[in-house]
Amino acid sequence: MRKQTMDRDWIATAKTLSEALPYLQRYTGAVVVVKFGGNAMGDDDAMAEFARDIVLMRQVGMNPVVVHGGGPMINEMLGKLGIKSEWVRGKRVTDKATVEVVEMILSGLVNKRIVQAINDQGGRAVGISGKDDDLMVCEADDPELGFVGKPVEMNVQILRDLYGAGLIPVIAPVATGPNENETFNVNGDTAAGAIAGALQADRLLLLTDVAGVKNTSGEVITQMTPDEVHALIEDGTISGGMIPKVETALQAVREGVRAVVILDGRVANACLLELFTEHGAGSMIRSTQSRVRPRHR
Repeated sequence: MRKQTMDRDWIATAKTLSEALPYLQRYTGAVVVVKFGGNAMGDDDAMAEFARDIVLMRQVGMNPVVVHGGGPMINEMLGKLGIKSEWVRGKRVTDKATVEVVEMILSGLVNKRIVQAINDQGGRAVGISGKDDDLMVCEADDPELGFVGKPVEMNVQILRDLYGAGLIPVIAPVATGPNENETFNVNGDTAAGAIAGALQADRLLLLTDVAGVKNTSGEVITQMTPDEVHALIEDGTISGGMIPKVETALQAVREGVRAVVILDGRVANACLLELFTEHGAGSMIRSTQSRVRPRHR
């Protein structure tokens, strides 16, 4: 009985690999930007699984670029240091003391943990921040928020050089400001969208703690055009924390990203399910002109 079960498992595995072949071919040489964040970042097993997926993507000829967040780790360190956070319209006011902690945690602790996880799985990852080679230059998003930035200039040649050399860039969303010695904290989704747009990426995958964009019945909407997204925001179907994510997706599509997918990073092998299976995973947003089926074209 055990041998029969193992045989069935092997056959299923072989069948899955065979069915994935067209998608493996489809994405050869493609640039895929992955925003990694949420609860998966705090779990060692989930981190290792994510790292394996990224290494596999590189191994089959794709060019993955990882952008990460780290809010919970920042909150923990601020608490240990006794630095209190103030909030304006749901966003953290980031003063000079806070931005120093943000840079320490994102560029140091979180970034290097992800780099190590990828390298432990056989990949070749390099950790950088948006400050390296002036990858991302920002200005203040809102004067009330202090050192919270929005990208106004992107210099992505460093990323092309890295993945062109077979390396996997892992980027902390900390950026240079317009003034000397100025540092800005950038929302991870915003940074990922700006990087994907500047690279004209084939895909931007936004890993979250939800299954995707849902309709009024609670079902995941698998494909949307920008017009449909705007309509869902206006009627209240898309609300709360999902609004900034879809706004990031819309901006990325406008800047030339072929498609953006919002998907659940808690699901095992979420990136692989999206890229290498017929139906994908999560909610895809792309322009009306390119909205054809199947969704991998």
